[in-house]
Amino acid sequence: MKFATLTFLVIFVFATTLAKIETEDAVLVLTKDNFGEAIEQNDYVLIEFYAPWCSHCKGLAPEYAKAAKKLQETDSTVKLAKVDATVETELAEKHGITAYPTLRFYRKGIDIDYNGGRKADQIIAWVMKKTAPAVKDLPTVEEAKSFIEAYNVTIVGFFKDIESDAAKEFLEVGNAVDEHAFGISSNNEVFNEYGVEDGKIILFKKFDEGKSEFNGEIDAVKLQNFISIHAMPLVVEFNQNSAEEIFNGHIKSHLLIFLSKEAGHFDDHVEKLKELAKNFRGQVLFVTINADESDHGRIFEFFGIKKSDIPVMRIINLDQKTLKYKPEKPEISSENIMEFVTAYVEGKLKKHLNTEDLPEDWDKHPVKVLVSSNFYEVAFDKTKNVLVEFYVPWCTHCSQLAPIYEALGEKYENTEDLVIAKLDAVANELDDVKILSYPTIILFKKKTNEAVEYTGERTFEELSKFIDSDGASVQAAEEAQEEDEDDDVPRKDEL
Repeated sequence: MKFATLTFLVIFVFATTLAKIETEDAVLVLTKDNFGEAIEQNDYVLIEFYAPWCSHCKGLAPEYAKAAKKLQETDSTVKLAKVDATVETELAEKHGITAYPTLRFYRKGIDIDYNGGRKADQIIAWVMKKTAPAVKDLPTVEEAKSFIEAYNVTIVGFFKDIESDAAKEFLEVGNAVDEHAFGISSNNEVFNEYGVEDGKIILFKKFDEGKSEFNGEIDAVKLQNFISIHAMPLVVEFNQNSAEEIFNGHIKSHLLIFLSKEAGHFDDHVEKLKELAKNFRGQVLFVTINADESDHGRIFEFFGIKKSDIPVMRIINLDQKTLKYKPEKPEISSENIMEFVTAYVEGKLKKHLNTEDLPEDWDKHPVKVLVSSNFYEVAFDKTKNVLVEFYVPWCTHCSQLAPIYEALGEKYENTEDLVIAKLDAVANELDDVKILSYPTIILFKKKTNEAVEYTGERTFEELSKFIDSDGASVQAAEEAQEEDEDDDVPRKDEL
């Protein structure tokens, strides 16, 4: 009896020392007190380190919760968890978290970086691939139906001989692609259920046509391209969860249609856009952008679009360098869209560069204001040295530099052979001057027009030395450049 009592007390004390793991929307809420326990109790845990103020975290939250609930409903051994890194700072520091959201997958205590998509189905597909065979065997009609129903997108190969070269190519792709769920079947009843022949590959989807068939010789590269194209809706709405899929996808040419949900534009145009998109599938991706979303402000600046312009469209090419195209006819009609996209595909469009009107008082202040129309005349004046700051309105470093730069303008205002100037590099794009970070300061030297970029500390003293030495004195400032890369160059999904 004493032994039984002692055993009970030991178990009771051990149980009460375990930190309780609470859940929110089926997602485990982890702290420094229960983090280790969660890893020990579950073979597979995907953990999101987030910050409440992070807009990307806010965008991920509903999809993350949706994925957690689906996994819970299917009694999956995979758990989804989250850590508020702004509260659990020790945990975040211990695990090297420097950006939000950061997702890590713990497989039997060993963690790997998550590199999947941010939609619920993509999250599920990715974690399931890490815990089970990459391509699921579908030996019965019931299992095939259940598998196809479980995801928005599934790719199923129908092969009588799974040792054939074609089946091996399919399995190779299934192992390589983490974003989607793959299945394979050699059962005649499954073949009959879906009306397919041996060697057929079908991409099933819960949108648009419902399915797409891969035709032709089965080649791993061709099949991956097919999946990349047909797993995307004909018309994709741009948001934080779809951004990565849009920009990293196989299609690098995008028709961007700026619409307002509040004004009913989506109801008026989206179905029409789907029909038009079929004509350009695999060439141009049709993307809608909700103009009512405040997070999309930078996109408007990038394209030089005002809210009053809505609805409006542009084409962007991301293949090598970002090129933009503007239609001659702005109305969002089927005829104009077909004409605009067809001309782009046929290479008949000229790229569009943003520009502002030249202010009347552009040269009335110590720091001269440059726009596209007067840049070359001023910057390449061979009788003067011209220092130009290339900035963007949202750049924090540009804002910090502003008073220093104004002071420079005042100091050298009466120097006859020197001009201090600035140019908004988003509102005024230059065809042959490429700016990679902000602010960028360049001295265009008199007589030769040689362009010397300033890479020193952004202080009044160091900038003065740079000017006085005719661009020869430059103090390296790697730290400042690293900050620029982190803060000032907008990522594609922030444009």
